[in-house]
Amino acid sequence: MSYEERRTEFKSRIDAGEKVEAGDWMPDEYRQSLLKFIEMHANSEVMGCLPEREWIPRAPTLRRKLSLTAKVQDEAGHGQILYRVAEDLGKSREQMFDDLVNGRTKFHNVFHYPTESWGDVAVIGWLIDGAALVTQKALLDCSYMPYVRAMRRICPEESLHLRHGEELTLELVSGTPEQREMFQDAVNRWWRPIMHFFGPPSKPDKDVLLYWGIKTRSNEDLRQEFFSTYVPKLWDLGISVPDAELRYDDERGEWLWGDPGWDEFWQVVKGNGPMTKTRLLYRKTMWDHHAWVREVFAGIPHGTEAA
Repeated sequence: MSYEERRTEFKSRIDAGEKVEAGDWMPDEYRQSLLKFIEMHANSEVMGCLPEREWIPRAPTLRRKLSLTAKVQDEAGHGQILYRVAEDLGKSREQMFDDLVNGRTKFHNVFHYPTESWGDVAVIGWLIDGAALVTQKALLDCSYMPYVRAMRRICPEESLHLRHGEELTLELVSGTPEQREMFQDAVNRWWRPIMHFFGPPSKPDKDVLLYWGIKTRSNEDLRQEFFSTYVPKLWDLGISVPDAELRYDDERGEWLWGDPGWDEFWQVVKGNGPMTKTRLLYRKTMWDHHAWVREVFAGIPHGTEAA
């Protein structure tokens, strides 16, 4: 068969709900779209360790230090699992990490922002991990089976992280007025990045990830689920949301919400976020400093380069 015939047959398999394995033939555009998406996911898990890592030594109790340490370790492990899945698509882990630390590839918008208080840790653990879980559960039906297997392992751990964040939130909102205000302030600062988390409303018929079954739900569909799950809970806790237009429209059967400032979103994903350079510099410094470990495992004499 010609390339186009094989591509058409492949698309028919996807549309019929069949799953693709790493050794199967796949069109170039499917492979590249899949690699870019999983690589960005892996990058985000690794970079996502940094905002919370900063609060491990400042956590209020030993128990909180231990639980936050365990969570950060989980995120790093998720990144390694996802890099391994991406490797099968034709790019080495070393090249992916080198591209990340040198700013050639992207990571999720929420990890470009600073964590200013313990309330930020609660918001990340509950609302941002909640948003992540909404998107990740939708990936359990992805057309690429190795990614599905990875998500089957990652999602239960993310659910545990969500419970951790929920516990932190309840502790703050039921605590002193200062603790409650700390959480409210964090929600106010993080709300726009959380809205950006799902990406701008897109046209499903033009979304290449939906076309190939890599994603199974549109950005807006996922954001609507987040609203339905978390906004009523915030309101029940007496926490306000900094969007005067946010409300549920019974006639339309959906949430209506205000403009979260998409110009800021595009600036952040282009690498101009408040903490982008700082966090990439940290990762690059560690990557360069520990290069000798990779050289030893690769059998390369220290201080030389592979031929």
